Amino acid sequence: MNEPGAASVETEAREDAGARVALPIVGRGGHAAGMDPAIRASVLQRLKRIEGQVRGLQRMVGDERYCADVLMQIASAHEALRGVGKLLMRNHLEHCVTEALRSGDALAAERAYGEVLDLMYRHAR
Repeated sequence: MNEPGAASVETEAREDAGARVALPIVGRGGHAAGMDPAIRASVLQRLKRIEGQVRGLQRMVGDERYCADVLMQIASAHEALRGVGKLLMRNHLEHCVTEALRSGDALAAERAYGEVLDLMYRHAR
């Protein structure tokens, strides 16, 4: 168990040339390697708009609106979130992952590849 205030490093097991190797999972709780201020502003603006959509959904349910109308608005909010995810994924690939690959550190590159695969599978659901 970690001491209070101590940073914990999560790892994932990987098969590497027949041997199991524990690789640190990157990006948990850290900061972006780089995010264009215009992208950050766009993401924040979109998230505020989505927040408004979710509040509208709460009102619709509270007002016992027709289920099909509520479901249409849920689909709209879902698509808006997917758009934000797409922006963030692009930024992550252009900055964080590219930096890891260009670093020349084979372990960092392997972690970046694993992280991208994990994000793709989670994001594609």
